[in-house]
Amino acid sequence: MTDPQGPRARGVRHARELQDHLSWLDSFSGSALGVLSVASGIYTYLGVSTLLDDNGAMSVFAAIAYSVAVSVGIFVFWSYLMRLFPAVRTARARAGLLMAMAAGCVAIIAMSSWLNAAALAGSAAVEQHLARTVQDYQASLERTHEIALSAQSLERDVARVRQSFEDLSEQEAAGSLSGLAGRGAVFRVLRQKSAELQSLETQIAGQTPLVQDAFQRGNEILSRMRALTVEPGAVEARSVEFSEAAVQLQGLIAQLRQLSVASLVERAAQDLSASVVLPDLDGSTEEIRGNQTATIDSVLAVLASRAATLEQAARDVTVMTPAPEVTYTPVSSADAVIRYARNFVPSWAGAIAIDLLPAVLVFIVAVTQAAIRENREGTGIEDSMSLAELRAALSALRDVESDLARLPPAARRQLDGPASGDEAV
Repeated sequence: MTDPQGPRARGVRHARELQDHLSWLDSFSGSALGVLSVASGIYTYLGVSTLLDDNGAMSVFAAIAYSVAVSVGIFVFWSYLMRLFPAVRTARARAGLLMAMAAGCVAIIAMSSWLNAAALAGSAAVEQHLARTVQDYQASLERTHEIALSAQSLERDVARVRQSFEDLSEQEAAGSLSGLAGRGAVFRVLRQKSAELQSLETQIAGQTPLVQDAFQRGNEILSRMRALTVEPGAVEARSVEFSEAAVQLQGLIAQLRQLSVASLVERAAQDLSASVVLPDLDGSTEEIRGNQTATIDSVLAVLASRAATLEQAARDVTVMTPAPEVTYTPVSSADAVIRYARNFVPSWAGAIAIDLLPAVLVFIVAVTQAAIRENREGTGIEDSMSLAELRAALSALRDVESDLARLPPAARRQLDGPASGDEAV
């Protein structure tokens, strides 16, 4: 027949075994928690140091005080939870402690973890910020240069229109337009507009070396900025030089914008047909003067058509999407870690884990304590006593009996009196 006390006895032995393990673990859990707290405080100190502008004694003392407060706060917080959470039994109490744990974890991340991440990956995050800024400046420089080159390409359109008027003037000189050979009124109108376009073409051509020089100097500055992002040494010193280079590059980009001749060509095209100085007709007869008038009208129509075409070409360049404005803003290592957090997930994970790892220990102890209580449920105190506890109880009982034997008879009768009275009743 199966002994009904077997499962209960096994449960008691299991509970006692778990309790022994917890007792052994408690012997160094506090020390381990202290080590984690101190490590977090050290990294917090390194993170706080990057936020302080002054390097004097007061700043160092403030950073130490903050890091010590963080270490003490983490140690006390997790010590409370490691003791209290496994001890509570009701669902309401556990829910309340879980809410307190969640609030405490958020507070720890806010006051410590992000600073730990800044200490672990702050320099790399600042370098990431510098590299991203270089990319933005490069895109802005290339886009501005592209627009400037598109404006310079209008030189070919201007040259084509100028050449057409020169050809027409040559035809007029030969008598192929108005029928009057020579350099009369029609010839002078054509030459007048050809000279205006020649001046505009020369002005555009003069901008080309300036555009190329500005773009070349911008690329040289960009090369130096790229080198600063990967050079060894303190990132703070490199950031200062990087900032100076960024200011120079920003000035060059602004200069490239000003070198664009698109708006100049657009205004010149508008004036091309609007500002025509008509000369006096020099035909000797009314018929010749009529032919000159008709030819000039045709020339003005061609002029208006060519001007509209040139104006549209210049407007196409003017309406091109400009390069975005780029401004370098220095950031601290802590701000850079937050801004580029997705690029430093391992560092963030390590910074948070060193602060919140004790939460795992809390749940381990809670589960173990629940298993101990479940195995001891329904057992008497005699079932849960260990051999050492039983020996101590027997020794205490013998001591009590020995003390009673040494008492006077009257005192023993007084102690036995109530019991004798009850038996009499």
